[in-house]
Amino acid sequence: MNSAESYDVAVIGAGVVGCAIARQLARYQLRTVVLEKANDVGTGTSKANTAILHTGFDTVPGTLESSLVRRGHDLLADYAARSGIALEKTGAILVAWDQEQLDRLDGLIEKVHTNGYAPARRMSTVELYQREPHLGPGATGAVHIPDEWIICPWSTSIAFATEAVSAGVEFRLGVEVVNATRDLGWWTLTTSGEPVQADWVINAGGLSSDSLDRLFGHEGFTITPRRGQLIVFDKLARSLLSSILLPVPTERTKGVLVAPTVYGNVLLGPTAEDLSDRRDTASTADGIAGLLGAGRAILPRLLDEEVTATYSGLRAATEHRDFQISTDTERHYVCVGGIRSTGLSASLAIGEYAIEQLVHAGVRLSEVDHEPMIPQMPQLAEHGIRPYQNAELIESDPAYGTLVCFCERVSEGELRDAMASTLAPSDLGGLSRRTRVTNGRCQGFYCGAGVAARLAGMKP
Repeated sequence: MNSAESYDVAVIGAGVVGCAIARQLARYQLRTVVLEKANDVGTGTSKANTAILHTGFDTVPGTLESSLVRRGHDLLADYAARSGIALEKTGAILVAWDQEQLDRLDGLIEKVHTNGYAPARRMSTVELYQREPHLGPGATGAVHIPDEWIICPWSTSIAFATEAVSAGVEFRLGVEVVNATRDLGWWTLTTSGEPVQADWVINAGGLSSDSLDRLFGHEGFTITPRRGQLIVFDKLARSLLSSILLPVPTERTKGVLVAPTVYGNVLLGPTAEDLSDRRDTASTADGIAGLLGAGRAILPRLLDEEVTATYSGLRAATEHRDFQISTDTERHYVCVGGIRSTGLSASLAIGEYAIEQLVHAGVRLSEVDHEPMIPQMPQLAEHGIRPYQNAELIESDPAYGTLVCFCERVSEGELRDAMASTLAPSDLGGLSRRTRVTNGRCQGFYCGAGVAARLAGMKP
């Protein structure tokens, strides 16, 4: 062994899945380190998705993904309630728009029930339009999925990581793993920073999980990045719908949806474009035009509302129809790869499953002698009581009544708290994900310079 610092477990990747695994490892007497090439947690697919807590109703029956999404939904719903992660129980309606799609609904219901989700039911078009009166004309039928909800994806990764850090897990951000060698029963990870030695390595590398898998001697899958472009509409559009509006899914994609967000906006998207460039998160004219065309059919009045922003995320699609989770017991390596758009929903269940893999491989785990402290996340939900609305809080500290970002109603006190938090942001994007600052109508035009100055002044 060389002079590199040694750990029981090294987790590569601090997306929502890597953070969930780290949180689970923190419950045991292990020395754990998380290595993430970005400067913050949850910066990849984890921050650029449709922000839905899925039931797994349309996953492939019998797959690992199906079972982990079902389990993860319940775990994350409970965790959100305890930690203050913004969650809104909107339900979803899957809408058929022609006879072919209508004919597929009975088969879809059967698939849903096979996946263990009983509450799904057919809706008549009369009930559909009563519930969603702004829906476009021509719907032929629908299925109601009451437990598909909207959630804050930003707070989820941060909460998991904060809990892990508070319990002693070390996070090394801005550190990329570039090579791995095994000698005398230990892995030595060469990184862009200091080298790391570990008994076990867990690969939760997201879009890089296949290339990392090859570093560890495996070639089980290849990721083809699937870009999803989305449009964010102004908060004035929120009154146009009460539920997530889903299309009838195909073999390849869930299709274009319209969904409210916990921040009070409305999302339209995503596209599904297979790319070769794992960094291409650009929004394109063709992609936006396609989404607007779909939005016009689904919710016509939506296009009368202002667009606040557009963004794109990349999903870790593979040639397989399931998560790629495997264990090399002899070489002390667990791969948690090919985690697609359901990774947010399945994250806590994946964390449990990763621990099970270690136990099955013969690792003896001893629980810590205290209950983990669940962090309390800032109130980011539009339907909740934000700090600027809390008279008692403002009376105790006027900084919560001093608005900095008027579009999103973010106060001086919230910025201060974010910068003093256990996992403080290193840049404006990180501060934005913790407070909503600069995410409003002006996209930071009025407050951006002042926020950047505050960020620089608050840094230790």
